[in-house]
Amino acid sequence: MDIKAMIEQIIDKVKNDKDFASSFKSDPVKTVEKTVGVDLPDDQINSIIEGVKAKINLDDIGGKLGGLGGLLDKLKK
Repeated sequence: MDIKAMIEQIIDKVKNDKDFASSFKSDPVKTVEKTVGVDLPDDQINSIIEGVKAKINLDDIGGKLGGLGGLLDKLKK
């Protein structure tokens, strides 16, 4: 079972499916278990959840910083 592939699959669903994102936010353990379809040990489920949250937060920060760069360019002019 490839944990990295599972994380990427869940990240894609969180970004593209608002209902799934809401479910992940409210009950990430149940959502991940349902998505992977396999009963994994708690430490693996928690690793997947933390990996998804970290990647989503990094992408969110990157998007915000990208917007900040555009704002700074406007202020220079």
